[in-house]
Amino acid sequence: MLQDIADFAPTLEAWRRDLHAHPEIAFQEFRTSDFVAKTLASFGIEVHRGLGGTGLVGVIKGAAEGPTIGLRADMDALPMEEDTGLDYRSTTKNQFHGCGHDGHTVMLLAAARHLAANPPKRGKVHLIFQPAEEIGQGAQKMIEDGLFERFPCSEVYALHTIPLYEEGTAAVRPGPTLSGTTVFEITIKGKGGHGAAPHTTNDPLQVAARLAIEISSIVGRHVDPMQPAVISLGKLVAGTASNIIPDSAELSGTIRTYNPETEARIIDKLDAACRGLALMSGCTITCTKKASCPPCLNDPRAAAAAAAAAAQVLGDANVQTDLTPLPFSDDFALMLRQWPGAYIFLGQPGAMCHHPTFDFDDRLLPVGASILCRLVERQTGANA
Repeated sequence: MLQDIADFAPTLEAWRRDLHAHPEIAFQEFRTSDFVAKTLASFGIEVHRGLGGTGLVGVIKGAAEGPTIGLRADMDALPMEEDTGLDYRSTTKNQFHGCGHDGHTVMLLAAARHLAANPPKRGKVHLIFQPAEEIGQGAQKMIEDGLFERFPCSEVYALHTIPLYEEGTAAVRPGPTLSGTTVFEITIKGKGGHGAAPHTTNDPLQVAARLAIEISSIVGRHVDPMQPAVISLGKLVAGTASNIIPDSAELSGTIRTYNPETEARIIDKLDAACRGLALMSGCTITCTKKASCPPCLNDPRAAAAAAAAAAQVLGDANVQTDLTPLPFSDDFALMLRQWPGAYIFLGQPGAMCHHPTFDFDDRLLPVGASILCRLVERQTGANA
């Protein structure tokens, strides 16, 4: 661990807990963005705002020409209630840093502080603070706003803490690391009526229930068992009373795969199930796909560099490079489509991400920041 970052740990903890107490959901990260911009400027770092709405980029220049390393942190919180009982718990109803983005933001700020004081001898560092990762739209919005035209990179990296791995360990692998995800929404329009006379209705609730069962069978019966895939329903909404058949029902869920062909087959079967049940029931069924994110594919050389940087901080024995790809997703994958790079995991104890009792482990702040700095050091040939 870099000593100047370790010495600064109490301040990093205070920053992180302040962000935790004031979470902001996708594209509403106004306070967070202001804090990041002000903090970067206090280090003497050049700041550029307004990419993807609340996104921003800090630029650190080396003394000579060389590679440009992009480091990304996500800033947004989740639209859910916190149940930690912490003194610094969320002060905003139904907004909660339940995925550690408060910690990721502070780790990159800590790395920025060190790199500003110890800039690379050659090349640049682009510090990318991204909004709206949780809804899979922030990276695309930043890219559409000219992120990589204005701030091109030789390589890009992101670091995410996760309780699947032990504290004091890191994990990074070449190739597929996170699955691609497609969010789908299904609207069923029928004809409502009295619960005592279902024959006079076209019952969308019954169709929704049958469709939910059909959807759950798609992977098991239409996907090659050697191809990892998951389709999950997370929402089913219908009705207002026990004796009223509603006019409409809604379902939504996600498709996760590492293979675009597998995803296409699942979508085809999903559409077929909707058409078949619409024909049978007389209801109108509309299925729309949105917020699609490709698989996160690590460049082999970049993954090796990230593993080596993590080993400098944690030791070789504590860095795993043969992990199984995980069925989560991150729109950092869109940045990896633009430039080679890698997605790094840092283990932490406690509840799983997106659980109401999750909390970022503040002891990881100087650890993650040190890994990012060592990575820049390795890839630019600088001496920290």
